[in-house]
Amino acid sequence: MTNNAATQAATDPDFITVGDGPAQRRIAVRARAGRGPGLFWLGGFNSDMTGTKAVALDAWAAARGRACVRFDYSGHGASSGAFAEGTISRWLEDSLAVFDHVCKGPQVVIGSSMGGWMALLLARELLRRGPGPATLAGLVLIAPAPDFTEALMWNGFSPQIREQIETEGVWMRPSDYGEPYPITRTLIEDGRNHLLLGGAISTGCPVRILQGKRDPDVPWTHAFALTERLPCEDVVLTLIQDGDHRLSRPQDIARMLAAVEEIG
Repeated sequence: MTNNAATQAATDPDFITVGDGPAQRRIAVRARAGRGPGLFWLGGFNSDMTGTKAVALDAWAAARGRACVRFDYSGHGASSGAFAEGTISRWLEDSLAVFDHVCKGPQVVIGSSMGGWMALLLARELLRRGPGPATLAGLVLIAPAPDFTEALMWNGFSPQIREQIETEGVWMRPSDYGEPYPITRTLIEDGRNHLLLGGAISTGCPVRILQGKRDPDVPWTHAFALTERLPCEDVVLTLIQDGDHRLSRPQDIARMLAAVEEIG
């Protein structure tokens, strides 16, 4: 085996199977062994676990001997499935399956954008189920986008876009980060089953939120609305005046890691 092939083999993800029948998919997971509290990464909509923040988190964990888990939702990155078939329900099922299958002991869950919504839904489900092998030590939410399918997509779409989604079942949304991607009627309708901002959101753990003031995708007012719904006393919102949505600059990464370290 050449050095390149050996390096590739060492970095290939593991896979777990989630779902049954036609909905069955293989979820790609990279789990780094180490001490706790472990770190559990939840990526954003149409992103994967090789992004700048996820890789920086893993490198930080490696340097400190901390456990760290990253994965790709179905239809994302190295996982199987079609992105257009994805829903909040399906991606939450992926998240819970990886958390249950891989994590042990206290975990700091770091969620970016849609991953912030996933983190809050994960916390709610863990509270509902009661104590298990893995527990939450805290949440670090980066430009969190709870309810984004309704509050940030559907409510902002023009009547023409809404009509296209309702009649044709899909609209290809332009992206500043790459090719246009599908927004389906199924995604919008399923998202309505998981809305959180209409009432109190219980997490059972400390929460740290990082939000850019110049975020074009998730307005900073959305982060304020979220904090008002978190009854936990240990909630800190950091507003970054010149920050964008990705918050992937070195100074943004440093803020993320400082929040993780504070909780962990």
